Amino acid sequence: MSTNPFLIPFNTPLETIPFDKIKLEHYLPAIEQGIEQGLADVAQIINNPQTPTFENTIEALERAGASLEIVNLTFSNLNSAETSKEMQELAKEISPKLSDYSNDILLNQDLFKKVEYVFKNTDISKLSPEQKTLLNNTYKSFVRNGSSLSDEDKNKLRQLDKDLAHLCLVYSENVLEESNAFELVITNEKDLAGLPEGIIEAAKQTATEKGKDKAWVFTLDFPSYGPFMTYAENRNLREQLFKAYGSKSFKNNQYDNQKVLKDIAVLRHQRAKLLGYSSHADFVLEERMAESPTKVYTFLNNILDNALPFAKKEMEELKSYSKSLGFNDTLMKWDTAFYAEKLKKEKFAIDDELLRPYFKLENVIQGVFDTAKKLYGLSFNQRFDIPLYHKDVTTYEVLDANGNFVSVLYADFFPRASKRQGAWMTSFNNQRIVNSIDKRPHVSIVCNFTKPTESKPSLLTFNEVTTLFHEFGHALHGMCAKSQYGSLSGTNVFWDFVELPSQLMENWCYEKECLDLFAKHYQTGEAIPSEYIQKIVDSSNFQSGLATIRQIGFGLLDMAWHSQNPESINSVKEFETQVLSKIELMTPVPETCTSCSFSHIFPGGYSSGYYSYKWAEVLDADAFEAFKEDGIFSQKIAQAFYENVLSKGGSEHPALLYKRFRGREADAKALLRRAGLVNN
Repeated sequence: MSTNPFLIPFNTPLETIPFDKIKLEHYLPAIEQGIEQGLADVAQIINNPQTPTFENTIEALERAGASLEIVNLTFSNLNSAETSKEMQELAKEISPKLSDYSNDILLNQDLFKKVEYVFKNTDISKLSPEQKTLLNNTYKSFVRNGSSLSDEDKNKLRQLDKDLAHLCLVYSENVLEESNAFELVITNEKDLAGLPEGIIEAAKQTATEKGKDKAWVFTLDFPSYGPFMTYAENRNLREQLFKAYGSKSFKNNQYDNQKVLKDIAVLRHQRAKLLGYSSHADFVLEERMAESPTKVYTFLNNILDNALPFAKKEMEELKSYSKSLGFNDTLMKWDTAFYAEKLKKEKFAIDDELLRPYFKLENVIQGVFDTAKKLYGLSFNQRFDIPLYHKDVTTYEVLDANGNFVSVLYADFFPRASKRQGAWMTSFNNQRIVNSIDKRPHVSIVCNFTKPTESKPSLLTFNEVTTLFHEFGHALHGMCAKSQYGSLSGTNVFWDFVELPSQLMENWCYEKECLDLFAKHYQTGEAIPSEYIQKIVDSSNFQSGLATIRQIGFGLLDMAWHSQNPESINSVKEFETQVLSKIELMTPVPETCTSCSFSHIFPGGYSSGYYSYKWAEVLDADAFEAFKEDGIFSQKIAQAFYENVLSKGGSEHPALLYKRFRGREADAKALLRRAGLVNN
């Protein structure tokens, strides 16, 4: 057997992961050895005869299992971005081992006694703010994860954690299988009516890749699905595609998630009750800015009360408009994007296809890099010698204004069968200080953008442009980290604070000063016309009421699953329909069920946390007002944001960090002002 690359020092540029040498067979032995080393590190803390101190207990525990972390991050990241049947099977073997390892630490009574001693006997006035946070977090992690349970209940907790880890993997695999299984194969060219030339060409390319000559293939990947729903004139095909997208893992077949998701919700509730909490949401929100389910419901319902009247007017306008075009049937969910795009074009003389030629992917990437340089002095140099996990991935060495190394950035932009849908940022290596050396982070952004075709480069929709800026905002949070400890570094913050840097970055996409940096026609090089930028701004709040209540609906659905005992829920579909009834302005579609492919809240990390997108929108709207007041590339405001938010990670409570940046608490009305959801 070849030498396991995880078990020897990485002889690679910038100590990057040697993807070119890693094979599937390397993960399990490396994880098992990492677990063994981590438990040995813990044993050393427990067996240390000296009086427990912050240094020999809390900091030592923070450093334990360092070799395991990099293997685990590599495996879990690739299981999302470049998976296979074999990798998914291996995940089911690895998952319970990691669950056991975590519980072997958090349920170790001897270790907890030492942590508790330090927590109760340390003079915290001698600790830095970050050290205080680490001490508090470490103690609470034990208390919140069963350290005071009886041996019998600890065993119950272990089993719950194993079962949950397994079910979350199954849920994800089912959604991926269903996404990959569906194809809309078109053989009659008339069925392509209304679709832009570039979308037709991409569908032809997909058909060729799938061995289907003389056909066009559309999939459930959003760069294929979204334009078809927006432009295709064939209503029956739109209905077919809509139902396929909305019924993922809701077909009573082998990939059905109804029982899986209910089991996840029930086990989460049982776990919370075992730990002394009323619900999973109560458990989660104790460590969030929002603090409790009651506050989350109040927050969501306040926004809903403001947005619903606007949404109802927008829906009536859309129905009237569709009738004016001769549409006399009931407006259904597979019609809204189609008619909304026509209405938007009529009102603002703008649509995605008008803008797309100005958003060549490479130019947008350079634009987001230039924005980061103007704000934070960062530069991005592409590297061709860093090993990749897929040929589509691009890597960059990130430097600060003085030429110091800041981070490695991986960028992975195009859909493929081995990658889950959506867009996300992740880390392969978190920033931390080790033996007085600042170990810089390796971060990655993963998206599913429109692919290049034979005749055109990758041309993004405006929504894809904002997605790239969003994920890059997360990446900045990871790359700019300046923490002492990895567990408090970068995006390791309260979940309802983590979206602030990402959502803040989206604001620059609407500013002429920023768009002028990169929005150039891919053929002529001509800068985007000023009137187009004005149209982007004018149309930015088009149907913002409908968009807002949609997001509120997701937040309410998440809370409904996690803020009560779900055991009595008999029908997933009926439960979902009831929860969403207050935001439902159209005829529900029986064949679809959001919960069955709501990956954010079931396998993802957003359970009891989907509200955080809106929570962070309040912060980002308020924060960007500071930039608008002083100039969108204001060095003063950017420096304040860098020093108090981007570089601080989770070193202090986010409310303190934000107040330090802004000089006050966030103005809750900032979000409503930006979205145009206030009556003049």
